[in-house]
Amino acid sequence: MLEMRPDCERCGTDLPADEPGAFICSFECTFCAPCAEALDDRCPNCGGELMDRPSRVGKALANNPASTERHFKG
Repeated sequence: MLEMRPDCERCGTDLPADEPGAFICSFECTFCAPCAEALDDRCPNCGGELMDRPSRVGKALANNPASTERHFKG
């Protein structure tokens, strides 16, 4: 199950689990759409491809909440 990280690692933008616009690599490093584009869809941490993160809604989100641990290092 995806961790659903709450923020962009590069700029700190909030990325709610129930909304589109987050991009992840296979290690779940998470970036917002503008940062993913600026990174040419490549993760700066592992070099992996950044892909659209699926959203989690309704009962799935209620039963499996998103992470609250922020990863932006500012």
